[in-house]
Amino acid sequence: MTGLAHPAPALRRSVPTIPLLAALVAVVLGGLAGGAFAVDRLADPGALVRWGLPLVRALHDVAFAATVGLLLVGTMLVPDDAEGSRRVAAARAAGATGMVWAVTGLLGVVLTFAGAAGMSPLDPGFGDQFGAVAMTFDALKAMVFASLLAIAVTTGAAVGRSRFTLAWMLVLGLVACFPLGLAGHAAGGTAHDTAVTSLQYHLVGAVLWLGGLIGILVLRPRLDAPALATTVERYSTVATWSLAFVALSGVLNATLRVGSLGALGSAYGLVLLVKVALLVALALIGLQQRRAYVARLREHPEVGRGFARFAAIETAVMGLAVGLGVALSRSAPPVPQSRPGISPVESLTGYPAPPEPHAWSWLTTWRVDWLWLSLSLVAVGLYLHGVRILRRRGDRWPVLRTVAWLVGHLIFLHTTQGAPGVYGKVSFSWHMSMHMALSMAVPMFLVMAAPSTLALRVLQPRRDGSFGLRELLLASLHSRWLGFMANPIVAAVNFFFSLIVFYYSPLFELALRTHTGHVLMVVHFILAGYGFAWVLIGIDPGPRKWTPPMRLVLLLGTIGFHTWFGISLMTGTGVLAREFYETLHLGWGWKLLQDQQDGGGIAWGVGEFPTMLLSLLVVLDWVRSDSRETRRYDREADRDDDAQLRAYNERLARMAAHDKDLEARR
Repeated sequence: MTGLAHPAPALRRSVPTIPLLAALVAVVLGGLAGGAFAVDRLADPGALVRWGLPLVRALHDVAFAATVGLLLVGTMLVPDDAEGSRRVAAARAAGATGMVWAVTGLLGVVLTFAGAAGMSPLDPGFGDQFGAVAMTFDALKAMVFASLLAIAVTTGAAVGRSRFTLAWMLVLGLVACFPLGLAGHAAGGTAHDTAVTSLQYHLVGAVLWLGGLIGILVLRPRLDAPALATTVERYSTVATWSLAFVALSGVLNATLRVGSLGALGSAYGLVLLVKVALLVALALIGLQQRRAYVARLREHPEVGRGFARFAAIETAVMGLAVGLGVALSRSAPPVPQSRPGISPVESLTGYPAPPEPHAWSWLTTWRVDWLWLSLSLVAVGLYLHGVRILRRRGDRWPVLRTVAWLVGHLIFLHTTQGAPGVYGKVSFSWHMSMHMALSMAVPMFLVMAAPSTLALRVLQPRRDGSFGLRELLLASLHSRWLGFMANPIVAAVNFFFSLIVFYYSPLFELALRTHTGHVLMVVHFILAGYGFAWVLIGIDPGPRKWTPPMRLVLLLGTIGFHTWFGISLMTGTGVLAREFYETLHLGWGWKLLQDQQDGGGIAWGVGEFPTMLLSLLVVLDWVRSDSRETRRYDREADRDDDAQLRAYNERLARMAAHDKDLEARR
């Protein structure tokens, strides 16, 4: 407690400056390298933009990482005291760095437009040009949205003090990685979806890695030896996952943009090689950090000072990597990222037109979508790891739940990587096949697998004031928001009426034309279907469910509306997203209206099997609940010698005697 109340003066003065020095290194390197390797423009926007833009970007990246890292450390890594002083200190620091993040983000929007337009922001006509044209660029829209998220996170960190509030700010901060990925140098490239996904994963890994280390260094003066040891040990796990994210996504993105080993001799390739060398150095530094400090901090408090110096070196190396990332974003890669004369299908979807489908296309057509493939494989791996932990300690886990989890993800992978995902971007009937699988089949199996129950049995509770994954899961399961969304009426309305809103509004065409819209569509289909399936057959803890008879009524009523939707598509005469489909020029001889009517038939017919299975599961739960109630009454009767039945019989006897007495008086 002495170390907590009276940290060493020298340490208090020196440690907070380390992240700032690392940020300064990143800014300087980003400015010099970004200006030196800047992509040629139609017109020179001037030195202010040429050198200022990479400097602002580097400072933005460091401030972004620091904000997210401070929230991560303050809520999930650092053991907090009874007063929550460490959490509050992390929130205040995150508010300060968040202001830098938000300001540099908005400034980056202005300078990015100036660089693209070849104008200096000081030109007299720049303001009019910016107001008229800037928001027509998707990349600038994404940057503005990320800046709005930065403002929201900064505000929440400044006024919020509870763990749950700061945890939500952490989630919003991580969400900002996705629009920034859309605004990055991969956004306009070939294989757009893959390039954007790799950059988004790269950002998530880098932000957690660099930001977590900065957060530990900023809070170091408030940590005694045991708290520092616990924090560093938890950060080590985060850093390992972050390293995997950065390395694998970097390899994927480099494959798209470099193309061959010979291209590594280009300016872009040389900068990339230096960045790879820094990544290897960081991995070795992290390994040495775990060996030298994590195991010794609890027994030897004096090691903490050496850890601060060691972590400062790691932060500086990360800063160099951030600067080189800015340089790469300003460099022209060896593989051209745009090609003249591409087909309308590739210009709209990012991929060449698939061949005309045939009977075997369901099995032979595949295209890897790295976002859904990676998420699904991680989810399967974590689930099987949890089952393994239970078995090791002698606990049982139903095999059918594991099978349900695997089947759900197999359907999900085939839907997103196979024919429904490939043809679903160019054909309405295939799209409806994808929709039905994602909203009805996949959620049903995932709900039967009870993932939250498994997680709660595997994850260890924390008792040091910090939020672990178990605490976050419990807080979410008992939150008012989930209580509202898991209300059977709300879940049913969300499942059906969001379907109507999606298809009969511009949202459908937005999902067809943009990567972001497509991702949000898949997420919504899964979540809406999962919520509806949970209120019917859910095993996991949560708000109280209705009785089985009421659930059957809810299911039949909702599916009735779903059937009406399918029939309306089958009999409709207007083509949804007509402009998009007409622009494709597939040449298969398909008629758009006929294809849409076929999709309506799929929506009507394919939903019958999941509905029947859901009904059977609800009835089975009904039978089981009656059986459980009967066994409960039997156990109670055994304990009290059937006191309830005897009391009931005595009551009947008294009523009969009373009636007999009344009869006698008459």
